Amino acid sequence: MPTRCGPRRAARYRWLGALGLLAGLIAGSASAAVLRKGNGPEVDSLDPQRARGVPAANVLRDLYEGLVDTAPDGRLRPAAAQGWTLSEDGRAYTFELRENLRWSNGDALTAEHFAAGLRRAVDPATASQYGQLLAPIRHAEAIRRGERAPAELGVEVLGPRRLRIHLHQPTPYFLGLLTHATSYPRHPQAGLQAPPSNGAYRLHEHVLQSHLTLHRNPHYWNAAAVRIDTVQYWVTEDVNAEFQRYRAGGLDWTEQVPAGQIERLRRDYPDQLQVHPYLGLSYYGLNLDHAPLRDHPGLRRALTLAIDRELLVQRVLGNGEAPAYGFVPLAMRGYPALRPDWADWPRERRLAAARAALAADGFGAQRPPPRLQIRFNTHDDHRKVAVVVAAMWRQWLGIETELVNEEARVFFQNRRERRLTQIFRAAWIADFDDPASFLELLRADNPLNNTGHADPGYDALLDAAAAEGDAGRRLALLQQAEQRLIEALPLIPLNSYVSKRLVTPRLRGWQGNAMDQHYSKDAWFEEARP
Repeated sequence: MPTRCGPRRAARYRWLGALGLLAGLIAGSASAAVLRKGNGPEVDSLDPQRARGVPAANVLRDLYEGLVDTAPDGRLRPAAAQGWTLSEDGRAYTFELRENLRWSNGDALTAEHFAAGLRRAVDPATASQYGQLLAPIRHAEAIRRGERAPAELGVEVLGPRRLRIHLHQPTPYFLGLLTHATSYPRHPQAGLQAPPSNGAYRLHEHVLQSHLTLHRNPHYWNAAAVRIDTVQYWVTEDVNAEFQRYRAGGLDWTEQVPAGQIERLRRDYPDQLQVHPYLGLSYYGLNLDHAPLRDHPGLRRALTLAIDRELLVQRVLGNGEAPAYGFVPLAMRGYPALRPDWADWPRERRLAAARAALAADGFGAQRPPPRLQIRFNTHDDHRKVAVVVAAMWRQWLGIETELVNEEARVFFQNRRERRLTQIFRAAWIADFDDPASFLELLRADNPLNNTGHADPGYDALLDAAAAEGDAGRRLALLQQAEQRLIEALPLIPLNSYVSKRLVTPRLRGWQGNAMDQHYSKDAWFEEARP
């Protein structure tokens, strides 16, 4: 059943927020080597092969280390692997692991543990929603379909410190995939309540709906270079409360900033506000498994035409976001963003086309459009956008909308099951710097495809792009696929993201990047001057 945030629950969250602020202030006064980060909603999981949300990914980057990770500027760099070679045919990577790699409990970490993590990610029994990321590895898709055993994955352990990964075809972006948590190693005793990790930090405590505390891992191969002793990730679903906590000194880093406050923050916090282009997209997913959205393409077209994206980004969000009309965001390097012809029409022409699309589906004065439902997880911005979009549909199309606010875990479960949803809030953050990171999401067999979109022609274009060695022809195939998606309308793009947060001026060692990936091991606090 949907859960709504009534007065009693809101009061409870305010009370928890006050306790969190007090705890954050106490922690901050205890040690200058404590980094306190706002992290949005509660993490959905800390299992690398099962976690799916951005909050969990942020924490997992500190707890675990893959073969490859990203430098503060977003470039790929060696991590647990000190280096690698690529075969002449582009189909096999051989990784050399660093010496003396250890888990946080002191156990030796070997190439077999990385192989175990990769096999587990594609094993259907794991139900990993990101298992498809590893599709370029030989036999990965056959294993995910249950046609081969996980042991047949194209991963070869050549010794305690050597691992070879075989691809079924050259994949230019493959190294970028290995920065994702899905590829992290698996300890033989990972089923324990507090499993060992291999990153710069280890988990100390997890207080649900409050915070996680991580301590520096003394067994990390580069522990001597880690200058932050403790990292705290605070649940900050209420953006305004997060901002107040930051102002009071209870946070060093916010996950977001209050909507519409960017100009004031630029004026009042010029050395603390960080705004950067970001490979992320906000959109509304449409459930095509059920009526009425499945059966009425005109209704779907009317809904997308009637949304004034310029008003959303300027008046509702107001933090530098850009209107989105396609599924690949503007910050994607080397990929011209697609823009349908109606995006440049005057407002009245768009609305006339929206009403005509409704009429073509048989809706009018005698047969009003159906009442719809927008479902979203708890967050100030999600609610504001839903309220404004619902008002646009009511005013310009005569469509009534029910808003359903759910806690994150319930919301994502309902999205996955596709039983209760009609229109649902969604966002996608690039897992690697390539258009395929977005377009692969809408494959018919992708477990993260919560829309039910199934188009063999679309999937065939993605297959052809994956097999294409020429960069220009590959780009053209990807754009054809995106154009087909725009015409099918299984989703409504709203806006491209920018990363935006406040960061204490004392923090050093990180910088903005299009992936918005940051590792606490790279940061340090500037020493206070006497």
